[in-house]
Amino acid sequence: MKYLAEFRDGDIAQKLAADIRAITTRPWAIMEVCGGQTHSILRNGIDQLLPPEVELIHGPGCPVCVTPLDMIDKALAIAALPGVIFTSFGDMLRVPGSEKDLFRVKSEGGDVRIVYSPLDAVQIARENPAKQVVFFGIGFETTAPANAMAVHLAKREGLGNFSMLVSHVLVPPAIDAIMSAPGNRVQAFLAAGHVCSVMGFWQYPPLATRHAVPIVITGFEPLDVLEGIRRTVQCLETADYRVDNAYARVVTFDGNAPAQALLAEVFTVTDRAWRGIGVIPASGWRLSDAYADYDAEHRFDVGAIRTVESALCRAGEVLQGSIKPSQCEAFGTQCTPRTPLGATMVSSEGACAAYFNYGRFHTLERATVG
Repeated sequence: MKYLAEFRDGDIAQKLAADIRAITTRPWAIMEVCGGQTHSILRNGIDQLLPPEVELIHGPGCPVCVTPLDMIDKALAIAALPGVIFTSFGDMLRVPGSEKDLFRVKSEGGDVRIVYSPLDAVQIARENPAKQVVFFGIGFETTAPANAMAVHLAKREGLGNFSMLVSHVLVPPAIDAIMSAPGNRVQAFLAAGHVCSVMGFWQYPPLATRHAVPIVITGFEPLDVLEGIRRTVQCLETADYRVDNAYARVVTFDGNAPAQALLAEVFTVTDRAWRGIGVIPASGWRLSDAYADYDAEHRFDVGAIRTVESALCRAGEVLQGSIKPSQCEAFGTQCTPRTPLGATMVSSEGACAAYFNYGRFHTLERATVG
């Protein structure tokens, strides 16, 4: 535990917060891309340590939250088919589709199982040759290598009863889309350290240059986040629009080359819809032609999917940083973790869940960014 304690020292946190206050001379809006960072910020009260001029905007970096509704409805339809064992990480089971969630499908007789790794799903396929085993493969570059390995193993072993419903998304195109959107207020990014541990950060310098924004790669412990914010504010105050790696104990420029090679073999870049945001060009992965036989969307004909979004849920605006969760009229009343209207309230990385769990029912007073 000593390794973690070093990054949770309260005295050092106060000093970093004081440093941030000392160098801040005007309003800045900084987006933390990852939902894990959002939860760390709110759980540790980092937002309350910052000067009022520094506003943290919560980004779309929750894999469950950005999985589009039509993909969830497809998962529900496949999971309800006879002879199918549908496997997923636990977060996805409570995400509401147009009419129900995966827990409801399970209660209605569907064979829906929580797994802790896509390789567990491959093992279930080995043990159940008479059943079709489907894994719901979602997430960013962080989770994709394990999912790619699962499909790779299934093909190598000739497991014809395994397939994957793929809804992977990529961070750099999302940053590009956010900065290109009309009315964008984001002036800098805290990039997710775990994504960069896989992909490196060679994709980020062109983005920083094109949009004149500093991008600081940051971890998830309190001191990681505070140091990332300190470096970001320093860059903003000096108009230094570069990529800075504040998570060097994990992240290198080139990243994990074997993982990237496996991803390039199993997946192909494709346009991808993000829930609440829309289609972002070249922002996702699908299975490559060599692995197309393992694509659950092709294997199962679930018919035409008609999606119906909640009229009350404003998760899309939360994911784009347009509003804070507590500014949604349904937050904490019609929408709670027990009665979620959208994925941002039910996911363990969702911004609405963080605001609810850590008592942010009111928005902090912030300076206006001109």
